[in-house]
Amino acid sequence: MTDVTKIEQIVDRHGRSRDHLTAILLDCQEEFLHLPREVIETVAARVKAPVTQVLGIATFFRAFSLKPVGRHRIHVCMGTACHVQGAQRLLEAVSRELGIQKGETTPDMQFSLDTVNCLGCCGLAPAVTVNTDVHGKLKQTAIPRMLRKYVKDYKARTH
Repeated sequence: MTDVTKIEQIVDRHGRSRDHLTAILLDCQEEFLHLPREVIETVAARVKAPVTQVLGIATFFRAFSLKPVGRHRIHVCMGTACHVQGAQRLLEAVSRELGIQKGETTPDMQFSLDTVNCLGCCGLAPAVTVNTDVHGKLKQTAIPRMLRKYVKDYKARTH
């Protein structure tokens, strides 16, 4: 069950304005790690907008997820420069390390793994983002160290 009071506080912080729907949904996503139906409906009611309008924003922008995602969202760039520099091997290394596949979330809800077509930082290829942090010129061997930055008690898997 989602805490409706938290949703209402977020909406109130943004002045209950339809003009701030994207910001409201970003804050809700940060709080709940995704946008469940109850969040969409509560936000719509508080800003007096149709549920379809709020849902339209939530499904249009890639930053939003209607299903639970990890606290730390990892995106491996698969653009041309990154692909040439080994992005697929990097994706496989992250996948092995976390024990999840592309599109999945770790059972502890710490990490979600996905790909993007381009991060726009080709000079750093191969590149990965974790939340808003960009990690460039990554080697497979650097993955455990990178993950430890986000979860202090993270221990590399032993293979």
